[in-house]
Parts: sequence; C-alpha cells; structure tokens
Amino acid sequence: MRSLGIAILLIVAAFYQPGARNVHNETGNSGITVRQGMVVSAMKQASGAGLSILKKGGNAIDAAVATGFALSVCYPEAGNIGGGGFMLIRMADGRTEVLDYREKAPLASRRDMYLDASGNVVQDLSTSTSLASGVPGSVAGLLEAHRKYGSLPFREVIQPAIDLAEKGFPLTAWQAESFNRGREDFTTRNRVRPRFVSRNPWKEGDTLRQPELGATLMLIRDKGRDGFYDGSVAGMIVRQMQRGNGIITADDLKAYRPVWRAPVSGHFHGYTILTVPPPSGGGITLLQVLKMAEDNGIDKTSFHSVQSIHLIVECERRAFADRSFFAGDADFVKVPVETLLAAGYLDGRMKDYSPGSASLSDEISHGEPEAPQHEETTHYSVTDKYGNAVSTTTTLNGTFGNCIVVEGAGFLLNNEMDDFSVKPGVPNMYGLIGGEANAIYPGKRILSSMTPSIVTKDEKLVMVTGSPGGSTIPTTVMQVILNVVLYGMNIRDAVNAPRYHHQWLPDLIYVEDNALDGETKKRLEEMGHKFMKRGPIGSANSIMRLSDGNYMSGEDKRGNNVAAGY
Repeated sequence: MRSLGIAILLIVAAFYQPGARNVHNETGNSGITVRQGMVVSAMKQASGAGLSILKKGGNAIDAAVATGFALSVCYPEAGNIGGGGFMLIRMADGRTEVLDYREKAPLASRRDMYLDASGNVVQDLSTSTSLASGVPGSVAGLLEAHRKYGSLPFREVIQPAIDLAEKGFPLTAWQAESFNRGREDFTTRNRVRPRFVSRNPWKEGDTLRQPELGATLMLIRDKGRDGFYDGSVAGMIVRQMQRGNGIITADDLKAYRPVWRAPVSGHFHGYTILTVPPPSGGGITLLQVLKMAEDNGIDKTSFHSVQSIHLIVECERRAFADRSFFAGDADFVKVPVETLLAAGYLDGRMKDYSPGSASLSDEISHGEPEAPQHEETTHYSVTDKYGNAVSTTTTLNGTFGNCIVVEGAGFLLNNEMDDFSVKPGVPNMYGLIGGEANAIYPGKRILSSMTPSIVTKDEKLVMVTGSPGGSTIPTTVMQVILNVVLYGMNIRDAVNAPRYHHQWLPDLIYVEDNALDGETKKRLEEMGHKFMKRGPIGSANSIMRLSDGNYMSGEDKRGNNVAAGY
C-alpha cells in the first residue's frame, strides 16, 4: 500500500484575499470565510487562478475549469491534462449533473495484456510503462464542462494556466522534495530529460517553467479539443506510445468523448448526499456505508468512540466487498445501483453484524442483489456568488502517473490501466480486489474510487467535498460528512480531524498517527480488529455554506492545500 504522495504532514496557512474574514477553530488552524465565491485546491497558484475567474464575473464552472488547467501546471503529481476525472455540478436552481471524463482502455486492449505466458501478472507493466496509460479524458472533460455551463470566453478561463507554465512558479519545500524523489523514475523512463529534473536537487523557492506545456495549452486555447486530440499534440502522444510499446492510437484520441451522467444520491440524518455513479465505485460505497451506519445506530455514538469505529468498519467491509464484485463501467456491465442502495438489501448485508465483535473479512463476500487507488489524485471544490457549486476529483493514478512525459508536449501520462482488474482476484496498487465487472475491455472506462460529493438540506447547499487517496477516497468523504452532520464540527475541524480506513481486504484498520487513544485501540483489538499505522489519509478540500450565506473554507492540512475567496 503506497502512502498518500509523501508521508510528511505540513500545516499550511490559508491564502488570504482582500475581503476574506479570518476564522479560527478548535484545531488552531485558520480558514477563511467569504461572501462571494471560493476555491479550495491543492496549490496556491491553482486556487488563485480559479479566484481570478470568479472575480471577473465567471461562475463556479468557469473557475473549476481554470483551476483544473492550472493544476496541470503547478501540481503535476496529480493535476493533469494526461489523466481523467469526475466533475459534479450543482446549479443554483437545483439542477445537478456529473461529467464523467474518466480514461478509457485503448481499442487495442486485451483482458490478459498484463499477464505472462503462464497467466501471472508481469510486475510494473500496468503501472510504470507506456502500456499502463488509458486514453486521457481531462482536456475533453474540462472543455465540455465549459461548453455547457461556462459563462466567460474559454480563452480567458485557460489563460492563467498558460501564464503559469510560461512564467513559472516557486516550488514549496514539499514539492521540491517530491520532484527530487522522482528523479530516478523521470530519468530512466524518458529519453529526454523532463522539466521536473533539475541539474542540481530542487529546493524550496526554485522556479519551475514549462514552455512545452505552455505551448500545448495554447493549442487547446486556440483549437479546442483538436488542439489535443488531433494535430501535433496527438501526433506527439502517438509517437510516445510507439517508442514505449504503448497502444494508444490516433483513432483512440479522436474517438474519446466525456459522458454526462445523473448523480447517485442518498439520505443521511436529514441531509441529501449527491455523488458520482459508475464507473466510479466510490459514490455507491459512500452511500452504502452511511445508510448501513445510520440504520444500525451511528447517531447514538460519539466521535472516534469504540462503538462508532466498530460500526463504520463493519459497514466498510461489506461495502468494499460489494465494490469488488459489482462495480465497473455501467456502459459495459450491469451495475445494480438501485438495488445496492436499497434499504432492504443493506439490511440484509448487516444481518450478521455483531455490535460486540469484529467480522472476519475472509468470511464476508459480496451480497446477492436481485438484478432489476501510491494514492495521488487531487480534489478541488468551488462555489460562486450565484449559488452554483462544483466538486471535482481528477487523477493520474500514481504520483506523476507513470512518470513518462510526452516528448515535446510537456505533460505526464497516466497509469490508470492498473485500476482495471488486471487479473480478477489480484489486488491493484491500492490493495483493491477486482472482479469480472472491471475486467479490461477495449473502449471501457476504468473503475475509480473518486467520490466528489455535494451535501444539501431542504434543497439548500450545505457542503462541497471530496478527496484524493485511492481506495481511501469514499471513507475519507464519509468521515468528513459524519463529522459535520453527526458530530457538529465546522468544516475546517471536520476536514482536519484524524482518520481511519478499512476496505474489506486486507483485513486491517489503517489509522493515522494519533487517530485513536490507547484505550480505544485496545478495546477494538479485544473485539477482534487489527490495526496498521500509515501516513496521511486523503486530502479533503471542502467548502461549507453557512446559515448566513457565507462560504467557509475547509482546506486539508495534509498537503499544500489552499483556500482562496472574496
């Protein structure tokens, strides 16, 4: 199990803007509360790019698109134009849509493409090579979101990212170390030294300039999707594939289209949870856990008590077992979403739940509904003065994807193909077990754990949230929602509270440092639970709308995350 990017916990100050009111809370961290609009993302420059668009009168979708392109420049660990993601949009009038721009398997894909002649998985083939890349969807997705909902000219929306690439930006200490750690992979997997490799080790304050990426972004600005999926950039991608034995072709690129989908939704403690459907398994997992927990007395527990952790873990076991069997691209396989979220089905899943003892994951399988991901992803949340909200999660899968930069184009390729069931029953890089529903097939979208979510009450916006973290994404989002809705925390405390995670297999509760006191851990062990300490879990950049209409930031201290607003 890889740790979340870097096992260093940094407490980062908020990015203050004129008109922003400073707010302190129980953690001692400072957030901002603003009236008009807010962006919370992984990097100061990206949040600033989104804010600049809001200040020009752009809406939340304009700002989300600007933030997404800016992250591809200033946060190449996960921000990208070579990967994919999901965008959940809630307009002020209550309309909601999910834009699925998840990567797709190339047309030349085969279900056994990562196996040797004996049927065994070839180590690193699905993670560290050009063959690991799915057809990227980010550019098509951001363009489509702007086409349907944007209000400012696209040229204005993408320009902050172009400026960042051409003029450069100063590295944080965390990012300098990240680049230095990736030096060997960048050097060995690329025949031309990428911009991410410096002659001398990177240090805090060094400027990273990316002229090739800037030129690619200008082509997208001037030619739209043809600036990426056709013409010179597409040619660079195809040649990169040919050099590295990858299989993405010009036809794959021309054929790629994002898909608009209806959100999945559920209710918890009087609130409505809106989230993403398959090909993400994260939304279903989130809603299953919340529903099973609510129906089995979670409202009678306190924060991180023995009872609350035991109940949540037992719900997580069952939800992740279901994910392993049923989740996949609903355009290719039947995913019984309605049944998986039905009260009767979930009651049946918890029939063998014991309040006094842990289940054994080996003895828990998927349910029988009646038919009718190193964790480097990034999440950002956006709200505007009009009342619109956007929750976006995007990824390359591993940190820096497969570490292969498209020669001449300046952007990194993803290694998302590892999120397929490379071999059903064999865990991926996050330890997740996949089944036939997520087997590789040409043109199929890759199963994800991304869980961008929006919470409402009485049809009014309450919260925008989401997280990176591979398999920990839905459990991170679930804990943020629990902390606000059930335990009464403000969004800043809810995001920065310590976290834990269980995913059915391996049969372990992963815990952050100081997540549990010794007595709680001892009592849970006596019930049969097993623990493993790990680095930070998730990075849940969130926004809460307060009762007075102001927006309060919830930037996660697990990284460089920054809120910007006015």
